[in-house]
Amino acid sequence: MYAITIPEAGGPEALVWAEVPDPVPGEGEVLVDVVASAVNRADLLQRQGFYNPPPGSSPYPGLECAGRVTDIGPGVSGWKIGDEVCALLAGGGYAEQVVVPAGQLLPVPDGVDLVTAAALPEVTSTVWSNVFMIAHLRPGETFLVHGGSSGIGTMAIQLAKAVGAKVAVTAGSKEKLDFCAELGADILINYREQDFVEEIKNATDGAGADVILDNMGAKYLDRNVQALATNGRLAIIGMQGGVKGELNIAALLNKRAAITATSLRGRPAQEKASIVAAVREHVWPLIATGHVRPIVDQTVPMSDAAAAHRVLEESNHIGKVLLVR
Repeated sequence: MYAITIPEAGGPEALVWAEVPDPVPGEGEVLVDVVASAVNRADLLQRQGFYNPPPGSSPYPGLECAGRVTDIGPGVSGWKIGDEVCALLAGGGYAEQVVVPAGQLLPVPDGVDLVTAAALPEVTSTVWSNVFMIAHLRPGETFLVHGGSSGIGTMAIQLAKAVGAKVAVTAGSKEKLDFCAELGADILINYREQDFVEEIKNATDGAGADVILDNMGAKYLDRNVQALATNGRLAIIGMQGGVKGELNIAALLNKRAAITATSLRGRPAQEKASIVAAVREHVWPLIATGHVRPIVDQTVPMSDAAAAHRVLEESNHIGKVLLVR
């Protein structure tokens, strides 16, 4: 088969479409013929040499895909050859075929075409696990998501609104904020022109946000704690703003607040399977009824993955960028 390889770490030009050995499903795994994959910022880090795949997983980038089951390994039940699926991956989505643990497969939701389904596994799993399974966002609470126009952000807005939360977002342009508003965001903050701590306080009569989903890390750590409400929960899922920050523990104690930091890729298969099962139970019905929808900015041929990486680096997109075969 062909896959996007990374012979040497570097810029987008480091991505090479090359012939590689065909994967073979093992115990508890299925083989998926990939129709589409999606680009995530973790893929950019892997290309740069900063985020290697977990031991034993595919060396090729790609944390999610959609396609058709073409082979089934021993010990797999509930799936058959020909099933249209999407999948959460530890790697390997930028390829013609990929092996997936059966517990990380999802059926394509009703009302979603096969290509578009590639936009769903990573964002739904990330948002549901962090915002609902860990931070326990509740109806009536205020939720702040940084990068509201991103793939994660657009999904987080919709899921938070679906459970009855008040949603605040940060984004860097009027166009992006307008799109967030169309998805249901209530509080729109241009981080280039406004202080999100001040805006959240003003919008909540000084209370702050009950849950914050943060992709920035160190750069926003202190301000996120300032923006939290009493008993607030900060979920950190990214490091775009650095890895080391200063934490005011007194402020955290005074608010009886909590900070969690998670990544999805390196979790054990059992944990991923539990998250995927929760997504199928809670998120898939919302997609089937149209209350939640995948947001796709554009599609790019998989063999030209470098162009898709440049789109993410320029950061003018809204929603997901897909790679299609």
